[in-house]
Amino acid sequence: MEQLLFINACVRGEKSRSLKLARRFLDRWQQAHPDGAITEVDLCKDRPVPQYPEVLAERDALWEAGKLDHPMFDLAHQIANADRIVIAAPFWELSFPAILKIYLERITVTNITFGYNEQGANVGLCKAGKLLLITTRGGNFSRPETAWMEMGARQLEALGAMDAIPAFQCLAAEGLDDIRNDKEAILAEAMSRADALAEVF
Repeated sequence: MEQLLFINACVRGEKSRSLKLARRFLDRWQQAHPDGAITEVDLCKDRPVPQYPEVLAERDALWEAGKLDHPMFDLAHQIANADRIVIAAPFWELSFPAILKIYLERITVTNITFGYNEQGANVGLCKAGKLLLITTRGGNFSRPETAWMEMGARQLEALGAMDAIPAFQCLAAEGLDDIRNDKEAILAEAMSRADALAEVF
């Protein structure tokens, strides 16, 4: 049975356009994979603690003592063991909300999500075959003149590569805050792409 881990970083809750797009994808994925299981991590409800000095001190002490089974590392083990990973987050300040960055710092743990070989080269330890970012953007950041400013998808793709996740995809609805655009039409087209992607993800 495939385990799909859904990371919900949509800070506007059910009003979020990104979450609506993600829910559509997940519904279609479940229909296409009836034996699959979806586990949701709602970051706004769970509120992982930032890596403040005292948090890092505790984490470092646990890691150095080899206590990787401590609850401090539960999120890292969870993502390392997922078969598929879906992250939903809006496009904010050229990347994503801070709550997702906090989560990424908590799950990036040496000897759980990645490690090093005898030559000192990075070795990813995650078993997931695919990582998907679902996002909505007020502007259009897929054009050649603006794509370089998009940092969120690029960071997640790089982190996935570091963790040995071979395939990264981004499902984005763009231009939603441009008053010249038909927002409903843009979202409807993105929903159709979500349906198609869910069949093969």
